[in-house]
Amino acid sequence: AVELAAEDTPPAPQPPGPACLLEECSECILFPSNNQPLPFFRLLNLRKLGLSDNEIQRLPPEVANFMQLVELDISRNDIPEIPESIKFCKALEIADFSGNPLSRLPDGFTQLRGLAHLALNDVSLQTLPNDIGNLANLVTLELRENLLKSLPTSLSFLPDTLGALPNLRELWLDRNQLSSLPLELGNLRRLVCLDVSENRLEELPSELSGLLALTDLLLTQNLLEVVPDSIGSLKQLSILKVDQNRLTHLSDSIGECENLTELVLTENLLQTLPRSLGKLKKLTNLNVDRNRLGGVPDELGGCASLNVLSLRDNRVAKLPAELADATELHVLDVAGNRLQNLPFALANLNLKAMWLAENQSQPMLKFQTEDDDSTGEKVLTCYLLPQQPSPSLENLLQNSVDDSWIDSNLN
Repeated sequence: AVELAAEDTPPAPQPPGPACLLEECSECILFPSNNQPLPFFRLLNLRKLGLSDNEIQRLPPEVANFMQLVELDISRNDIPEIPESIKFCKALEIADFSGNPLSRLPDGFTQLRGLAHLALNDVSLQTLPNDIGNLANLVTLELRENLLKSLPTSLSFLPDTLGALPNLRELWLDRNQLSSLPLELGNLRRLVCLDVSENRLEELPSELSGLLALTDLLLTQNLLEVVPDSIGSLKQLSILKVDQNRLTHLSDSIGECENLTELVLTENLLQTLPRSLGKLKKLTNLNVDRNRLGGVPDELGGCASLNVLSLRDNRVAKLPAELADATELHVLDVAGNRLQNLPFALANLNLKAMWLAENQSQPMLKFQTEDDDSTGEKVLTCYLLPQQPSPSLENLLQNSVDDSWIDSNLN
């Protein structure tokens, strides 16, 4: 492939030779320049066109001349609209329109049936074409940082067959204004990653249970109070992030997500954790910082692969001795709780770090053994026990999670 910079503007037309070479060029990448642009529209065999970061204000309709174009990158320019003629670029497979002041896609855009990767991040997009489901070959759809308030139901099925978008594997919808998701989203049978972080979602459709291939579900910074019971149907789910929501309850069905390795529940309103967490044999990272937990279930010791357990800034008064059964546990963070002492059994763990206070200078401490006055059991203690929650922490817990991000979402 030939790369042509903007400075390399060819001379005026001459006898066949250089002009023929230009027309046979298959790749053109423009670098920022104030010079006159290349005569693009003679590049009839062009397959890749990179125009990013050029302060371009208009994409001419002659782009339709590029009948062989496979990849188009016009990201980070000042283009307010895509010409309708782009629908004639039938070979297009990869398109990146990110970082332009686009509010809509042109009529006929969904005729680009070969499109596999479409990036529309940070383009002020307010709506999607109702027939976007016609883009049956989409593998990746990026719609980050837009103004979307709803999704067309055709996003998840083809109008002519009512079947799911057959190839979509990644759907990025973070940092929009979505208050709901279409039920038909559950038809995306091959979807691997769904990111709807930083929206206004108050609930999730139970139909998400149809996402049988899903491995990553990112729900950070929404307004969710519960995760549907159908979450247990996601047998391939590996990463679930529901931090900075309003969760008051976590369904027992979470224990059916047998491949879950990372569960992030930071900054919610949880008072208890389901016992079924102990069934998650592949779970390596559990973070429940800044909730209202009064304790953790004994069954947590059944998490055979658990490596990091973070319970910082809760109301935990006692840890179960069974936690020592999680023999792979190496990091335990229980700073900012109400612990009087620690179970003696924890001495059997090969911990690399145990955090009992925010201002703790070393990751590990020296412990002494003594008998608990109330139970007579042998326990571990040190100079940081019993814990003394700070007034600021008590205020945080009393007033629920920090609502500053919620306020910004609702403005």
